Formats: sequence, structure tokens, C-alpha cells
Amino acid sequence: MEKTLDHIGVAVRQLDETINFYENILGATMIDRYRSEAPGVESEIAIMDIHGDRTELLCPTNNTTSPIARFIKQKGKGVHHIAYRVDDLEDALQELKDEGIRVMEDTRRTNKHGRRLIYLNPADTEGTIIEYCDYPNDQE
Repeated sequence: MEKTLDHIGVAVRQLDETINFYENILGATMIDRYRSEAPGVESEIAIMDIHGDRTELLCPTNNTTSPIARFIKQKGKGVHHIAYRVDDLEDALQELKDEGIRVMEDTRRTNKHGRRLIYLNPADTEGTIIEYCDYPNDQE
């Protein structure tokens, strides 16, 4: 199955300062900014676009339970994950299973933009957090 880069997720401590950098230095446009208090997310997210390439800025809203807070504590701010878009998430998950690649089932969800997503187990990806996602309601 073909995969294309969907976005890069970046863990940040100061969302407003980072948005300012992306807009004023990198020339990005903010597509959306929202807060998710869903268990396993607990972050404020800003979606930045630079000529069609997307970066999601992820700032923890709960320093105790947010996975972004844990990531920053363990590894510091910076690239958190790389997301690859697939044609059909269920088919892609079957391919992973056939190859013996595990996913983190507790991360499966649909975000406010209709993107279905799940994270692959970093133990099977040489330590990189990889997201697979699709947009089943997208008419592209």
C-alpha cells in the first residue's frame, strides 16, 4: 500500500511562541488551533501549513497524564512523531499485522478533522513514533 507523508508532530512547551516562530520566520499559516482533553491526548494543537506541508504543534495541557508531557520529560521538545497517510487504515493495519508490526491500540481514534489514526509500536519501528492515518470522508 502506498504511503505519503501527512504531517510531522512537534512537541512544544510554549505554543504561542512556537506559532509565532512558524508564522514569522518560516512563513507558515495556521490552519487550526484546538484543545483535546481526550484521554491519551490532553494537548493543545496548532496545525501549521507551509506550502501544503503540515506540521502539528503539540503542547501538553496536563503535565501528569499527557503523553506529550511525558515525551518532553523523557526526550525534550522537538519532533514527536511522523504521520503517514494511507488509502485505508484498516487495510494498512492488516498489512502491519501480516508483517508482525504491532500497533498501540489505545491510540486509535478519530480526530476533529475526521482523520482516523493509530500509532505503531516504537519497539517495532527502531524507536521512531509513527502514525498511520486516513481520511475516510475526504473526497480527494
